[in-house]
Amino acid sequence: MMALTLEDISAATLAASLLMYLLLDGTDLGVGMLLFFFRDGDARRRLTMTILPIWDANETWLVLFAGGTLALFPALYSALFSAIYLPLFIMLLALIGRAVALEYRSHVNQCWHRYLDAIHIVSSLIATFLQGALAGLVISGNVDSGPFGWLALYPALCGCGLIAACLLSGCCWIQWRVKGPEVVLAQLLAWLFLVLTLALVTVINLLDSAPLLQAWQRLPGKIVLMIMALTLAALLLSMYRQRPILSLMLVLTLFTLSWALVLTGLYPWLLPGKFTIQQAAAAPATQWFLLGGYGVILPITLAYNSWAFWVFRARVS
Repeated sequence: MMALTLEDISAATLAASLLMYLLLDGTDLGVGMLLFFFRDGDARRRLTMTILPIWDANETWLVLFAGGTLALFPALYSALFSAIYLPLFIMLLALIGRAVALEYRSHVNQCWHRYLDAIHIVSSLIATFLQGALAGLVISGNVDSGPFGWLALYPALCGCGLIAACLLSGCCWIQWRVKGPEVVLAQLLAWLFLVLTLALVTVINLLDSAPLLQAWQRLPGKIVLMIMALTLAALLLSMYRQRPILSLMLVLTLFTLSWALVLTGLYPWLLPGKFTIQQAAAAPATQWFLLGGYGVILPITLAYNSWAFWVFRARVS
């Protein structure tokens, strides 16, 4: 068994930060996109109120990931900058638009609500697609194709796959957090987006099966795949029996297992074919300093997230 190095710990810390962002803000983005399917003003108000108190805390994990990547793996930033600066800038603008639409909705005249809702929907869609596309670009290792490489087939399908997965988690969130007629439509949409997510994941792996095959050749990958199969079966049963909290937990578990499978298949590459974790890492002194800061900040962020969820735990009616 290989010994765990300082560079591995740094990479695992960043991977955990990105995973927390995908789990938490991914659900928020899913709810934002789902506003498209709920045209009633009261329904949109209820959906918006479920994420209004927590969205900003969820985005903290993205800030931690971005800052940590720059400091811990500067070579990765250097290699990726020319390929990601344009989609990254657009994604940040979309997240700002989502924030404006969320925060201003309760402070403006009702006639402005439909415009803010439209901004919320489009911003959430763009941000989610670009996050998936950027992930696909890094996984494929094709970062030399210029500023529009993220529009290639594989990254674009990854972006669509993340959209479907976030919509699925958003449907489960609505069933849990909303007390109203919206639950019925959310239940139906959940099945649609589950099928769509599975179909897109299948196509993505057919296009590039290298990470999956590499993960299957390793014992942790085999274990993760078997747990994923059991989790998917449990999700189908939970959705059939209409257990929203359990369904949401199982969807987020599938997110986590998928992320673990990707990391297992890519290790030790940080950027496939270009940089391993050890080659791209900063000096050990820098890593120790940053990891010490993470050791302080991460528990505080987790505590704040947990407190926000507890305070606003009641269902919106």
